[in-house]
Amino acid sequence: MKVGIIGAGIMGSGIAQKAAQEGMEVVLVDTEERFVQKGMESIRKTLAEAVERRIFTQEQVDDVLKRIRGTTALEEVKNAELVIEVIFENMDVKKELFVKLDELCDEHTILASNTSSFSISELASAVGRKDRFLGLHFFFHPAKNRLLEVIPGKETSEETLALGRSFSRLIGKTAIDVKDAPGFAVNWFFVPWLNEATRIPEEDVANAPTIDSTAKSVFRIGMGPFELMNATGVPIAYHSTVSLGNMLGDFYGPSTSLKLQFESNLPWYLDGEVDGSKAKEIEERLLGAVFTVACMLVEEGVASIEDTDRGAKIGLRWSSGPFEMMNERGIERTHELVTKFVERYPGLKVPGNLQGQYERKEEWHISYVDLEVKGETARIIFNRPDVMNAINEEVMQQLEKRFIEAESDPNVSTIVLEGAGKAFIAGAEIQYFLSKIDSDQIPDIVDTTEYWHSILGKIESSEKLVVAVLDGLALGGGVEIALAADTIIATEKGTMGFPETGIGIYPGLGGTQRTTRYVGKELAKYLIFTGKTLDARTAESIGLVEYVVPPEEIDSKIASFAGEVNVLMKSVPRSIELPEKLKAIQQYFSDENLHKMLFGVGGPDELGQKLAKTISYKAPIAIRIANKLIDEGGPLDLKDGLQMELDHLTEIFSTKDAYEGLTSVIERRRPVFKGE
Repeated sequence: MKVGIIGAGIMGSGIAQKAAQEGMEVVLVDTEERFVQKGMESIRKTLAEAVERRIFTQEQVDDVLKRIRGTTALEEVKNAELVIEVIFENMDVKKELFVKLDELCDEHTILASNTSSFSISELASAVGRKDRFLGLHFFFHPAKNRLLEVIPGKETSEETLALGRSFSRLIGKTAIDVKDAPGFAVNWFFVPWLNEATRIPEEDVANAPTIDSTAKSVFRIGMGPFELMNATGVPIAYHSTVSLGNMLGDFYGPSTSLKLQFESNLPWYLDGEVDGSKAKEIEERLLGAVFTVACMLVEEGVASIEDTDRGAKIGLRWSSGPFEMMNERGIERTHELVTKFVERYPGLKVPGNLQGQYERKEEWHISYVDLEVKGETARIIFNRPDVMNAINEEVMQQLEKRFIEAESDPNVSTIVLEGAGKAFIAGAEIQYFLSKIDSDQIPDIVDTTEYWHSILGKIESSEKLVVAVLDGLALGGGVEIALAADTIIATEKGTMGFPETGIGIYPGLGGTQRTTRYVGKELAKYLIFTGKTLDARTAESIGLVEYVVPPEEIDSKIASFAGEVNVLMKSVPRSIELPEKLKAIQQYFSDENLHKMLFGVGGPDELGQKLAKTISYKAPIAIRIANKLIDEGGPLDLKDGLQMELDHLTEIFSTKDAYEGLTSVIERRRPVFKGE
């Protein structure tokens, strides 16, 4: 795919870098060579930092740079499939550029704007291809921030929107669908949050350090509003409030202190003592602003509850979205905060949707598992990209509900399981297990896992074809859910791994049993004992993945399965000729050689020594139980083998090693296991 980026500033160069990182051909255009070179230097600097942090190798960076061509010649984007405008916020200048692009570019080229404040429909009015025009609003820094707002104009076609979403997926972004409205979704509530923070010192309630300290605590973020404005530039905050104020009214316009700070051309003064006695009032003001506006934008159909929350968590890196925060506090407390807040500002009122929730005494329903039915195919999408689609009690309950809906639809013949964002499912939420251990409620873990087993049983026993699509990371419970499907399709980005023994436990959602039945006990032990993450091709070579295809071919591959349900069922392992290295690994985990692995002896060669060393870092009790489950459960009926997994959960979660391993994930450190 060839992409044109017009504007080589920080945002434009960042978008160009990200597209090139994902294998696209990029033309980066600006009006003067010095601007082009500055943008290219910004890209080189960011990539050099990635090499220092071992994210990329120098060879990978060289390949990325080869895919970017910097130029002042606008005509070089003529045959691009997508051209994104990323110039400064001036409506007339943007329209002039789009007139040129409309005349220059091939008929099939999609035109897009990265504007954060202008109407997409108004920008589209400058071109003839209004159906092939959309907004793609990236967030700083675009090479790193995973959020992308996809905004249609009034005449944008569904095909163009689909390309926008596809482009987002191809470059590793999480797209949220947003209506063409002032501030779109995220800025509509984020800018008032910043603005409200500036009104508080203006009213002599508290100083900037106190506001920042409170905001960081309440929203669980790394930088408070004043620190953030100093980092990104006070002018950006000011111009955003001016733009929103002009379109939406006085409440959104800049506070007096923000205007004065902008005119001073100075950053905010951040020295001073933090006054904890002011925290409650600050919290109420900031939450009141966010809750009020978030409810308004959802009520007006600008974005869904779920996409609003994703915007906050992914784009702004808040730990919870506005609606999750409202549910955490309860609908009565939320209503109280909003009622108190709107009384401060003439023209504001409690949004009708919040009033309705309050009167019904209902929390907001937030969907984490979506169901989309098109023709004979139902897609069940794990949609928590901010936490890599990690599963918990709520997610699994929603999965069961969505699966039952899909299975009961007589028009559906194929059910597809997939994840939004960069992961399929990156395992289960660790905090759940820790909370149950801390409260001496390990039986709850057993009951919950048994319920989750029943859901996977429904998936596995379905008479409809169930396909798992791995277009990203699958770990632990994610792999176990995928293995319950009839077949697994992966892209080159797909990876699979069982990290459990490295955090003190074993795969307890069918991992020891289904894996053994599909690849044999030797390779199952290799995967579970070492925690090795497999790329898609390696997973295919041992039989865990059936097909590896480019992302754009996933749908056609699924469509080709029509009528092949019985062929695809994983009733027996496939006959596969293993690569030589995996044959050697298989031998190390045979019954006669395994004791050397478990006692850290390894084998006579470097491979054996490495395998033994890797296993030595894992939890010994988890290894012992997993070994027993594979050996004794493998020959049994699957139902009995799965029951064995459940029977040992109390034992493993009662160990000190399990608590140490689970805690180490939260604390981001290497665990130290003692076999206790």
